[in-house]
Amino acid sequence: MRKMISCLMICAALTAVALAADQMPPTGHPDNAQGWETLFTGDLSDAIFPEGIWSVDEDGVLTATEDKCIWSKKEYENFILDLEFKNAPGTNSGVFVYGTDPVNWVATSVEVQIADDFAEKWAKSQKYCQCGAIYGRLPAKKSAVKKPGEWNRMTVACKGPMIYVVLNGELVTEMDMRKWTSAKKNPDGTDIPKWLSKPLAEMATKGHVGLQGKHGGAPIYFRNVKVKNLD
Repeated sequence: MRKMISCLMICAALTAVALAADQMPPTGHPDNAQGWETLFTGDLSDAIFPEGIWSVDEDGVLTATEDKCIWSKKEYENFILDLEFKNAPGTNSGVFVYGTDPVNWVATSVEVQIADDFAEKWAKSQKYCQCGAIYGRLPAKKSAVKKPGEWNRMTVACKGPMIYVVLNGELVTEMDMRKWTSAKKNPDGTDIPKWLSKPLAEMATKGHVGLQGKHGGAPIYFRNVKVKNLD
């Protein structure tokens, strides 16, 4: 009987851990040992991307030679994306969720910004252009990115219109897409860049996941990119 009770207690504890890993908003980075899949295989056969641009080295590091995106062939709805990235000096990149058109992706997806906030250009830019922000829409609560050359960990949790970003252990961004009803103005009154021409409140909450390549002449590196469905 005692052994049975102990087993039940262990199972309950493991269930609690699993639930905590999927809770919204997230309190940190998840334990992705179980129930997770690699977003892109080593040969990139499960990805949409232009040939000759993206590659994976022997250490599993994904990078690009040009400013072109790589997209998952699969579409995701309620999910958690967990990855590591490394900036170079001046890096400007991004993680895209809810992408409905991998060709004309700028206005048809939601971008979680990746940037080298230590570079003067990004340090002095609009806050919604800095690392961890929802680009053009919502600034991160704080800058938590590490210096160029160091690996960062980012977790993006998407549950319907709710998007959460955890960067290096800190919940830096929480967005409710339903509040973005204008194509020109953010809820705080700031201007939305002209190329983001569709209100987030009208956008789909299911789509492809994408990563941006070498933008503005500075490379970006990704590794351990994993995804887990929440349904």
